[in-house]
Amino acid sequence: MADISPIDMQKALKGAEYPADRDDLVALAKKNGADDDLVERLSNSGTERFDGPNDVQKAVFGD
Repeated sequence: MADISPIDMQKALKGAEYPADRDDLVALAKKNGADDDLVERLSNSGTERFDGPNDVQKAVFGD
């Protein structure tokens, strides 16, 4: 897997409104031109709903 920076994630999720469903964030990331690896990690995060960017970061990057 390619390295994904928190800045890449912020760019991919620019314009997100929270709380947000995973599928909505995946669609937004694709629309914003996110790296395929980031989209895949988000899609496979196992989290259905995110309350904010910190939740997304934990799901994508781990603790």
